Amino acid sequence: MDKISFRPVGENETVGFFVLEETRINGASYLLVTESEEGDAEAYILKDLSEDGEEEARYVFVEDDRELEAVSKIFAELLEDVDIEL
Repeated sequence: MDKISFRPVGENETVGFFVLEETRINGASYLLVTESEEGDAEAYILKDLSEDGEEEARYVFVEDDRELEAVSKIFAELLEDVDIEL
C-alpha cells in the first residue's frame, strides 16, 4: 500500500495517508485514503483539484454529500472486501 504525504495549506507539518484505491470519474481523480495501514480505520475520499501541468497535486476532502455518496459507491465496487460507511 502506497503512503503519500500532504501539507495542508498554511501548515508546516505534513500529514501521511495510505492509499487504498484511486479512480477517475468524469475527468476528476479521486483517492480513497486512511491514516492506518491495518485494521479498522477512518477512510477519507480526496479529490484532485490541480490543473494540467501543475507540478504538485492539490487534493481536498470531498464534503458534498451527493458527490461523496456517488464516489463511495464506486470505491465499494472496486474494493469488494471493504465495507464503506458514510
